[in-house]
Parts: sequence; C-alpha cells; structure tokens
Amino acid sequence: MVFLDRNEFNFQPSQKVLEAVKSFNPLDLCFYTRIYDEGKKSVVSVRLSEIYGVPEEQVLLGYGGEDILKNTVHYYLTKGNNKTILIPQFSWWYYNSIAAEVEGNTEMYPLYEMEDTFAYNVDEVIEYTNRICPRILLLASPNNPTGNSLTPEEIGRIMENIPSETMVLIDEAYASFISCDTDYIAPLVNKYSNLIISRTLSKFYGLPGLRMGFGFMGAGHKDFLKYANKYLGYNRFSEAVTLAALDSDDHYRDVANQMEWDRQLFKKELGSLEGFKVYKSVANFILIKYPIEIKAALQKAMAEQSYKIKYMTDPGLESCLRITLGRPEQIQVVCDTIKRIATQK
Repeated sequence: MVFLDRNEFNFQPSQKVLEAVKSFNPLDLCFYTRIYDEGKKSVVSVRLSEIYGVPEEQVLLGYGGEDILKNTVHYYLTKGNNKTILIPQFSWWYYNSIAAEVEGNTEMYPLYEMEDTFAYNVDEVIEYTNRICPRILLLASPNNPTGNSLTPEEIGRIMENIPSETMVLIDEAYASFISCDTDYIAPLVNKYSNLIISRTLSKFYGLPGLRMGFGFMGAGHKDFLKYANKYLGYNRFSEAVTLAALDSDDHYRDVANQMEWDRQLFKKELGSLEGFKVYKSVANFILIKYPIEIKAALQKAMAEQSYKIKYMTDPGLESCLRITLGRPEQIQVVCDTIKRIATQK
C-alpha cells in the first residue's frame, strides 16, 4: 500500500539518522537522562536552543507536535473561566477535538479562496480576536489542508494588535518545506509572552513514527512548563535519532526541493482539465478541486493500485482531494490515474 493520505514520508531518512539508529547503545535505555541535574529538559532542548537562539527553558518538547498542541489547549482552556479557542475555518479536525476534550468552546474565523490559493485576512483575524476575546487564538502556518501560510510580518502584526491575555498558538508542523527561514522565531517569542510556536520532526524531517515534537514559547509560563514537561526526561533513543535528524538539514532540504516536481506535475496535467483546480501549496501535500461525480470511480481505481489519497469531507471542501507529495514515480501514478478517470466521465 502506498500511503499518500496522511502527509507521511515516502523518501529515505538521512544517512546520519540511519547511523544513529544502528549505533544506538541499548544500555542507555537502562538509565534515566542525567541532564535534569543541570536543570535542563533534554539534550534535544539544548540543541534546539542553540539552533534557534531561544533560551532552553523556553523550548518545548512533546510526543509529536500533537502533544504540544494538546497540552497547550488543555492547560489554557482549564485555567480561569474563558474556555474559547478561535481556529481557522478550514483546518485540522484535531484542533476542535482536543478543545472538546476539556469542554472548550470552538469559534472559527474564515479563510478565503483567492484564485489558486487560500488566504488569511489578517485584519479580520485581528478583528475576530478582539471581538470574541478567546483564551487561545490558533494559527496554522502552513494550514492543513489548504496549504497556505502566514509571513513573519503578518504574525507580528497579529501579535501587536490583539489582547495580551489571548494565548496565540501557531502550528508550524509544515513550515520548513518551502522556507528555511527561522530567524523570526526568537524575536517573536522574546517579545511576546503570550506566544507558542509548535513544530515537529514528523513532516520536514520525515520521522512521524519517532513521535518527537518541539516548540518555543514566550517567557513567564513556569506553571505550564511544569504541566507539559516530563519529570524523568524523554525517550533516549528518540533523542539520539532527533539529534541526527537536526544535523541533516541538507538531506531533508533536498527532499523538500524534489517535491516541487510533484506540484508542477499536478498543475501541468490536471490544472487545465474541466472541473479541476490545483491550489498552491507550501507544505508536503497539495489540495486539488475535482469533479465530485468521479469520486467513486477514482476511489476504485486508486484502491486497485493499492494507493491511498485523502478525499476531503470538510464542509466547503467536499469536492477536494488532499494528496501527500511523494516520490516522482508515485505521484506520476496518482496523476495519471486521476487524469484517466476524469477523461472517461
């Protein structure tokens, strides 16, 4: 089965990651980490502090990015009387789910379809936040499933014009596929104490099975850090592999660059077909509008070839496909199959 439905990694890990796996000493699992004796969370948080220029105590670690998102939402929606979280209209179902787990109230702000992309209206996000006054404002950049993102300048404008009582949670799980710029992170978290930026090794670094997420937050949240941190440290095998992955940016940047071939193939082969629209994407997936009447035939054709893609069911996106960007030979099969079914209708 070729899985192109959950934005996983269909390429090879870096050589450094492979070597870290092969050379890991199982005896290390017999002992807790001792870095807690230095008042630090992990060798990973220390390394991330060095890479991103954020103080180690403001680095977050979690069991995947979802753990950081979940801890943030659960903690801040259960402190005080404000249980409202504001999320994008078209976004990952998980945001609403984790809020519901603590009886949170989810409100949505719109994303707008503009030609071949979706976009945030920054002024409207600011207006919604000031009017609703949520405990948490969630921004996804890039957003899943629409594939659009915010610029650092837009993030800064939002932060500057909303109440400091609102925690801003930015899900940047897919942020590295187009841009390698991370210089904006340290200035933002140093300036705004109400900001949390969540990232992960699951997407750009292609290690979703490792379950290692990381993030950064503004200063002054000791109680949240106690809530989110692991008293006895983190998985030492995962730490070793994570350090190797973080030291392999060239390998993963090459993989990310290869995905542009996928984007261009879809645009060239499907973009001009009747009823299709290929949206711009800055992530490792692409959203494609298609004639919904071919859905059953397309599902059958994909299943016969042991391929899985995502058929969207979200209100307003029911006539869209979300396809993970994989290896060229995989994407060629998907593109050819869609084109064949579309021209047979």
